[in-house]
Amino acid sequence: MNRIIDIALKDLVQLLRERETFLFLLIMPLVFTLLFGFAFGGFSSGESDPRLPVGYLDQDDSSLSRELHGLLAASEVIRLDEDEARALADLEKLVVDETRSVAAAIVVPAGYGESVLAGAPLRLILLADASTAAGRSVQNEALAAVNRLASAARTASIVAQVTAEPGRFDRAFQTAVAAWEHPPVSVTETASAAIERRSNSALSLAHTSPGMMVQFAIAGLMTAAQIIVSERKSRALQRLLTTATARAHILVGHYLAMLALILGQFALLIAFGQLVLKVDYLREPGATALMAITTAMCVAALGLLIGALAKSEEQAIIFSLVPMFILAGLGGAWVPLEVTGEAFRAIGHVSPVAWAMDGFKNVASRGLGIESVLLPAAALLGYAALFFGLAAWRFHSSEE
Repeated sequence: MNRIIDIALKDLVQLLRERETFLFLLIMPLVFTLLFGFAFGGFSSGESDPRLPVGYLDQDDSSLSRELHGLLAASEVIRLDEDEARALADLEKLVVDETRSVAAAIVVPAGYGESVLAGAPLRLILLADASTAAGRSVQNEALAAVNRLASAARTASIVAQVTAEPGRFDRAFQTAVAAWEHPPVSVTETASAAIERRSNSALSLAHTSPGMMVQFAIAGLMTAAQIIVSERKSRALQRLLTTATARAHILVGHYLAMLALILGQFALLIAFGQLVLKVDYLREPGATALMAITTAMCVAALGLLIGALAKSEEQAIIFSLVPMFILAGLGGAWVPLEVTGEAFRAIGHVSPVAWAMDGFKNVASRGLGIESVLLPAAALLGYAALFFGLAAWRFHSSEE
């Protein structure tokens, strides 16, 4: 046991002397986390309006058309995009424009108010692609507003006729329109109190932070793997094998050094994410700790395999960077696998990075408990056993 600890301490001292260690383990993940965070809106301070932009033109300019405008402006689905200088032809160009500055356009024709009072409201002019979800949403919202306005007008007309007081029309109309703010049947969206509603910027950082953390843990293995290579080239490893030190002691010693280094990196980056980026890693400390340990075990075993396979420092660098790019890209460290298709998601989970991302995001962005990280942790332990087994086989066969 003492020999294992001595080898691990020797590796740690040698690693911490290298400037590249701090570059790849701490500085680079911080820089790329900030860059990706800015790129995907992680530091956006403004609140975006999720409603569909809809061009609007009122050719009637009556009291009822203005009431219709108020109903549409209060919509939670569409956002009116108005410009008094626009004509109908301008709206038609905007709708068909490839930049899609508006999702659709609504035009209130002249005489609309009088037609509503007469009980035969004119049709609104709707410029939209009804085959798209956005077009259908705008159509349904416009239809709902028109029906509410027509219903209020009919109600007010009945009140004025029954009371034989034409002057009561306006008050009854306003009362009927206001009543739609609290309809008898409504749909209320609720969410579990255990899940906190997160902004898009917070969700972006909750993806970027663990992604860069895992990616650069793999990149940092190049320095650790080079230690094993340099020991072999300097014949220090062969001399060590002539002592009472067993191959297993050497292998485990190198592995523990890498594991300690990666765990230290994770601790610093998780603290940075929690305190500076406000990524809620510590919402479930046990789950985050389990993911950090199993991910570090997997990455350290991969580093051990790289060190056993590489025959030169250049190969150690290549064998570290190539897996970093392939495993990180395939595993969703750059772009969330949730936005890809089912097939790519399945292929992506061939990479251990995908399982690490699942576990960290289950805690930090999805609000789930420790039970949600058990499967990702088990998968990472499986990869760790596979990499360690291959490294032991390669180490033993290369030193025969």
